[in-house]
Amino acid sequence: MLVLLPPSEGKASSGRGAPLDLRSLSLPGLGPAREAVLGELVELCAGDEEKAREVLGLSEGLRGEVAKNAALRTAGARPAGEIYTGVLYDALDLASLDAAAKRRAARSLLVFSGLWGAVRVTDRIPSYRCSMGVKLPGLGSLAAYWRTPMASVLPEAAGDGLVLDLRSSAYSAAWKPKGEVAGRTATVRVLHSQLVNGVEKRSVVSHFNKATKGRIVRSLLAAGAPPKDPARLVEALRDLGYTVEAEAPARAGKSWALDVVVTEIH
Repeated sequence: MLVLLPPSEGKASSGRGAPLDLRSLSLPGLGPAREAVLGELVELCAGDEEKAREVLGLSEGLRGEVAKNAALRTAGARPAGEIYTGVLYDALDLASLDAAAKRRAARSLLVFSGLWGAVRVTDRIPSYRCSMGVKLPGLGSLAAYWRTPMASVLPEAAGDGLVLDLRSSAYSAAWKPKGEVAGRTATVRVLHSQLVNGVEKRSVVSHFNKATKGRIVRSLLAAGAPPKDPARLVEALRDLGYTVEAEAPARAGKSWALDVVVTEIH
């Protein structure tokens, strides 16, 4: 099973660990693209601070993120699973998993990133600020920039098992599973169901959507052997107590669409 996750906008501090070593990151085929994005981001942030803030879409209160990016090559690095914080990662709570579940997380979780392309939760990275929606002056839209290297690297990373896609639209734009990989991919949407004047209304609630996705991943990692395909994923989630509505692809080359329906927001 390969689980595709979005990063978190907020991140923990880099700490005092050894600095970044790009060569040590997973998916080495992304190495040249990572070096190009890193180089341009560092150069941008080491120059005109106001231009960097504008390019990165940072408010006045986030001015300090520019200096953080300028020092990426020398800043301390920590496992990505410790760097990414926020609602999804709080619910996932990697640190509290047992040893076997942590090993499964190291093998199966892949976090997408505007700066790194995609990293494993065990990859050591510094804290940074660069979303997939950024357009760097020399490289353009990062979502578009990553499509070519991702297309050559991600199908191999997906192997021959289930691909569980929990990314937001900004990050899914960098790589869309195609062909037979798409056929064993399941995208998940979380819907809040409530009765309004006796009529069921469903809606997507951003905060709760992220929290539920974190809990889903945690449940699957803790359960043991991962499902081998989307149909078995539906069964596994239902066994874990989730209400799931599934739509199989109408034709080859399309992904499964899963709605996880919840009635409580927490």
